[in-house]
Amino acid sequence: MTWSAVLLVTAVVWAVSVIRSVRLRALVYSLPLPMTLALVSTDYPVGGAQVLGVVGLNLFFVTVAVTHQLWRWPILLADVAGIAVYVALSAGLLAVDIPFEVALAGTLALWLATVLLLRRRASHSDSPRGASAVEAVAVAEARPDGLPPLLKLVVIFVGAILTALLGAVLRGMVVTFPYSGVLVAVEARRQLAEFSRHFARNSLALVGFLTGYHYLQDVSSGVALGAGWAVFAVVAAVLHLPLRPRRVAQARAASRPPGALRPVTEPPTPTGLP
Repeated sequence: MTWSAVLLVTAVVWAVSVIRSVRLRALVYSLPLPMTLALVSTDYPVGGAQVLGVVGLNLFFVTVAVTHQLWRWPILLADVAGIAVYVALSAGLLAVDIPFEVALAGTLALWLATVLLLRRRASHSDSPRGASAVEAVAVAEARPDGLPPLLKLVVIFVGAILTALLGAVLRGMVVTFPYSGVLVAVEARRQLAEFSRHFARNSLALVGFLTGYHYLQDVSSGVALGAGWAVFAVVAAVLHLPLRPRRVAQARAASRPPGALRPVTEPPTPTGLP
């Protein structure tokens, strides 16, 4: 990767580090900026392996979340485990020729199954245990980070160089390698499970980006990148905009005390009248 890619990864991770909202963190991270630079600076085409690489990105965060939060591994060791999972998946994908349409259909099926599973688990968030988990996330978001912003920027820059060197050996899978994800996982270590859920939903927009690029990459890289970003923007808008009213209604329902009566929308009919 070029120095511009290293600087971009540094900027993305630093921006994520100063954002307190987990949902906004996941959205900023899902922007296909490193993918764009990887496609510009290399001559690797986008095929079925790269689409399945988005699944690898999700497996990376799931691995880090499980090893760090459940198994209590240090966050850097958990990052190494996540990278190992991604590299192993990449080696398997590069060993076979996967048709793009087959990879796309499989990725979409996995995404739909994941979203349905997450929605089913979210239905239990009204329980006291779910409420305590939400409060824990809020406390973690409000907790200040230990490093000053300038020192954190230096650390992120050094980490970006190291991850760029590692990503350079992955050939075509360098497009979806979690350059900034390695460092973002460190920044979001207190909310890894929540971050992984939001990123899993946002990853559909990354699949759209790669799909738009794939079908126009034979025309020119500029046209393909424009189409990819356009598809990404449309899918991201569809994923986020229609859900806001429903989430507001759910938040109001969750904040209502148990046993409280719902507001009356129509006045009752007086007794004795027909």
